[in-house]
Amino acid sequence: MERIYTIPLRDVKNAPRTKRAKHAVAYIRRFVQKHMKNENVKIDGSLNEKVWERGIRSLPARIKVKAETQDDGSVLVTPA
Repeated sequence: MERIYTIPLRDVKNAPRTKRAKHAVAYIRRFVQKHMKNENVKIDGSLNEKVWERGIRSLPARIKVKAETQDDGSVLVTPA
């Protein structure tokens, strides 16, 4: 199963400015766990780089991701 989500990162803006990117990656993981109903979520390295692209403080307002269910039962999240 494959789905495309636009994840708003505005809730992460309330995190301390020196921890925002770290909180954003965790927020993306929780978002996908909730919407795909699967606890085993793997975030691709290119998505991690996309979040960290402007540094730890300046996050994108939203990010578009593609979530795919793998053969081993996990969900792989990549940038769309």
